[in-house]
Amino acid sequence: MRSFADSPGRFGRLKSIFLGPDERTAREIQVEVVRVEERGVRLKLVGVDDRTAAEKIVGMLVFVDAKNRVKPPPGRFFVHEVVGLRVLDETGRVVGTVREILKLPGQDVYVIERHGRDIMVPAVKEFVQEIDPVAGVIRVRLIEGMVEE
Repeated sequence: MRSFADSPGRFGRLKSIFLGPDERTAREIQVEVVRVEERGVRLKLVGVDDRTAAEKIVGMLVFVDAKNRVKPPPGRFFVHEVVGLRVLDETGRVVGTVREILKLPGQDVYVIERHGRDIMVPAVKEFVQEIDPVAGVIRVRLIEGMVEE
């Protein structure tokens, strides 16, 4: 399995996962063995006992339920908590909505959709002042050239 987790070792504690093409249709399946390797995480799942069975789940997504999800440190958020948030500038004016997060070597970049165009804002303290998933907003500081009017 290719993991997008910052620390793949967290999979070692899982007793079950949800597997499917998307979160809505994923089904629960028990985990027999977990091995964290250099190339990724190897899972042995109950009922997936040979290569033919394993080939049938290639490309599926793995989900964990909320009780098994590791909590991020204070001030850090999961991607799904940020995507979809409304973005406000320092004056409270609506900039747009977070459409996706690019995971780049230097830092993450928030892609904000504004009137059908994308604005790229580096996810660093200089530009991102506050993230409040409960209120559904991110407050950012924009500099000249970031937004075309």
